[in-house]
Amino acid sequence: LKADQFCHLLPCCWATMSRLASRLIRFVDTKGRLLCGQPKVLSETLLKTGSDTAGGSSAELCKVHDPLAFMNSRISEARELTGEEVQVSRLLQPIPPAQLLGIGLNYRKHGAEVKADIPKYPIQFMKTLNTLANPGQEVPIPFYASDPPEVDYEVELAVVIRRAANGSFCVNVPEEEVMDYVAGFTVANDLTARRWQGKKGGGQWCRAKSFDHFCPLGPTLVFPDEIGDVQNLRLTTHVNGVKKQDSTTADMIFSVKQLVAYLSQDTMLLPGTVILTGTPEGVGFVRDPPEFLKPGDEVEVAIEGIGSLHNTLVEPWMEDE
Repeated sequence: LKADQFCHLLPCCWATMSRLASRLIRFVDTKGRLLCGQPKVLSETLLKTGSDTAGGSSAELCKVHDPLAFMNSRISEARELTGEEVQVSRLLQPIPPAQLLGIGLNYRKHGAEVKADIPKYPIQFMKTLNTLANPGQEVPIPFYASDPPEVDYEVELAVVIRRAANGSFCVNVPEEEVMDYVAGFTVANDLTARRWQGKKGGGQWCRAKSFDHFCPLGPTLVFPDEIGDVQNLRLTTHVNGVKKQDSTTADMIFSVKQLVAYLSQDTMLLPGTVILTGTPEGVGFVRDPPEFLKPGDEVEVAIEGIGSLHNTLVEPWMEDE
């Protein structure tokens, strides 16, 4: 090509070189708009309380602000960055989940600390959508799980499901194709009332894990092409600054790919399905003496390459009559 012909093509070339977000936050800006974007600066105040009125947090806007767009075949378009930067006033869960699925006893060392056999198949439970909590949001200890104390922490890698690029839904997906159906990864705290997990819940785990705001989620959704090896990520929990859990996803019994393939067998995992993949060793109820969360406790659960999720426990909403 001659120089003038090459220069003529430059605008077209640059137009196709869209910048894509590597991670996503969903937030309210200072004008009250509900937006999606890539975080630029997230202040400590925003992460710990969920809000920042001082203007210390900002994000670059994505092209699309419908979070469902990140769950379907339009994900590449949705990830395009506009170059516009705005102030973040309030931080929300990165996506509104369609459903919450959980996996129990999925870390070898956790299985050992609770003296449980290694499961042959994944142990599945569900959390109801009323359990969702935003980053920094206060979590009330349930009145009916407060005396004696029994609320426990569980750091977990959360997998978010989407439709594949060809539009197909996540059903009967082989392990080698699972990542085509993963929108991204985020951090979850699978809060659990331990007595309700036992006899008080009738032997089922769902009730123990489905009290209001028992599933804080966030702060970011990191896209799969940015995460590296998802089976080699460090997970930690700190309560009031003291480390309680410290492990890696390498200790999982069933990998992310194995879990999604298993859960999708003749079962459509709707776009926006969030899968909590289990917690590592170090939970409170097996400690000597047992340690349970109390009002005022600040809990930070974090995963390498994704971020830190902060929530503070507060007094029960109900009073004893």
